Amino acid sequence: MSLNLFSPSFRGGLHLRDYKWLTENLPIKKAPISKKVRIPLSQHAGKPAAPVVKMGDAVKTGQLIGAMQGIVSANVHSSITGKVTAIDKFPDPVCGESLCVEIQGDGVADEIVNLNDDAKDIIGRIKSAGIVGMGGAMFPTHIKLQPPSDKKIDTFILNAAECEPYITSDYRLLIEKTDEILSGLKIMMKATVVEKAYIGIEDNKPEAIKTLTEKCSKPEFRHIPVVVLPAKYPQGGEKQLIKSVLGREVPSGKLPFDVGVIVQNVGTAYAVHEAVVLSKPFYERVVTVTGSCVKEPGNWLVRVGTLVGDLIEQTGGLKSEPGKVIMGGPMMGIAQYTMDVPVVKGTNAILVLSKNEVFEAKKEVCIRCGKCLLCCPMGLDPGKIATLVEKGKLDEAVEAGALDCIECGLCAYECPSNRDIVQLVKHAKKQKK
Repeated sequence: MSLNLFSPSFRGGLHLRDYKWLTENLPIKKAPISKKVRIPLSQHAGKPAAPVVKMGDAVKTGQLIGAMQGIVSANVHSSITGKVTAIDKFPDPVCGESLCVEIQGDGVADEIVNLNDDAKDIIGRIKSAGIVGMGGAMFPTHIKLQPPSDKKIDTFILNAAECEPYITSDYRLLIEKTDEILSGLKIMMKATVVEKAYIGIEDNKPEAIKTLTEKCSKPEFRHIPVVVLPAKYPQGGEKQLIKSVLGREVPSGKLPFDVGVIVQNVGTAYAVHEAVVLSKPFYERVVTVTGSCVKEPGNWLVRVGTLVGDLIEQTGGLKSEPGKVIMGGPMMGIAQYTMDVPVVKGTNAILVLSKNEVFEAKKEVCIRCGKCLLCCPMGLDPGKIATLVEKGKLDEAVEAGALDCIECGLCAYECPSNRDIVQLVKHAKKQKK
């Protein structure tokens, strides 16, 4: 079942040139297993996992190497078979530096350890597997599937929007692993006792729309309509997707479950299927490797902990010296100062741009043009918030809505003065945590 639902939609947003043609028609391939991986113990929101291995230990693929700590945390598993050669701080793609477990592969076998039999229920399997939101937020999935008891959840939304330019990892999963993704969705619906679900997808993914529509026309999926939305960045933001699909507005300071909704990413649904049906821990994911500097752009199944430099070399290398390497997309991704950082659970893409495509813009004062206000999908005044942060008025910045910012980057993209609006808002949010 398919619906062409173009309204109600969120305010703001832009139609961006998406560059998805570089990889959208390229099937997923398995990346070579690296001889060495560095696996961060913090690949999720909340407390880092605590190491349960020590230097010199032999480990197998899928073996627990970091145990979750506290309520908000996630388990971490080895992604290769080998020996622990270091437990130390190394470059991190998100935090700058974090505690990692370095493993040297034995070069002989890839012995795989499945989840233990203690985790028999759905939530237990997901928790044991260490699954987190794979759209980038990396919030532990087992927590998201257990909303407060006073919140009545009536709808599940599978986020298949993938609105960032260049990224096609979810698109290829939707085409190649449709049954597994729908299985994961139904498993999460069962865990949350939700009978109604929607699949929100942008209209620039025709093959996936066709495949999903055919599958969801079957009796067992008749309660899961495919909702086709206009390709409009940031359509894939949780609050924007809820507004577009259901017409429900998530109030300021509230979360999706406050309006009866749970949203999960395509990659997360696939990982849930693998954990619950196949007893597989989360140690690999699909990553789009793309950009004008990449010799062979493509979509790759990559082991967590694989160093970015190794991944690029293993998948064809570069054809020119890069001007910028970004983990993620060009709008919300994080520029890297080194390629000696690992792929983590939330890595959906590695984007390598040429020197001709990037430049350091001269920053000017705000000219009060209002472009940032007009494009903000949250209805904020980003220019005003940034100015308040610059002046050290963090409390006033919060009152102006800094904590509601989804960091989509549209304000900085549109700003004719090249102000660091997003960075200033991030600073305010970090200080007020």
